[in-house]
Amino acid sequence: MSDADRYLKVVEWSTEDDRYVGSASGLILGGCHGADQLAVFQELCRIVEEAVELYKQDGRPLPPPSAGRGLAQQWMRAA
Repeated sequence: MSDADRYLKVVEWSTEDDRYVGSASGLILGGCHGADQLAVFQELCRIVEEAVELYKQDGRPLPPPSAGRGLAQQWMRAA
């Protein structure tokens, strides 16, 4: 498992933008968007990996991980 795997990556449809929007809250501000869901996810993964590397290059501690907290299960119960 890489450090980038420790961050939840979300891709969702935005009616407002008429595009898929990818985000990784807690690690990056903003994210990416596009018309193809898989392409947005792949780009988001690349962005997260780059963000982790930038934190390391700058000698800054990584933010607390957002993955592995059972959020997907919580969302499924709420649906």
